[in-house]
Amino acid sequence: MITDDRELRRLNREFLQNDYPTDVLSFPSEAQEGDLGEIAISSGRAAAQAAEFGHSVSEEIQILMLHGVLHLIGMDHESDAGEMSRAEKRWRKRFNLPTGLIERVRA
Repeated sequence: MITDDRELRRLNREFLQNDYPTDVLSFPSEAQEGDLGEIAISSGRAAAQAAEFGHSVSEEIQILMLHGVLHLIGMDHESDAGEMSRAEKRWRKRFNLPTGLIERVRA
């Protein structure tokens, strides 16, 4: 889902008890095999981050989607000793995408 900051804030508050908007949220599926889950992306945050980092909104949405998918498959950059960061970097290189979320935070 691509939506606005208001909806990302609501989802973040409802599911993670964080009362602020964010750029991307991942909701892993608990239901059926083959269904990874859902991703919510803030179009406003994507536009602002694209402008800040000097690339297109489309590229930023792709970066956010990649980050979300890695979370859906069980990766967690806060506790995996760099595994998700390395995976994100490999996939960004493969898709020819600019700097990803994890690298931005570390820079």
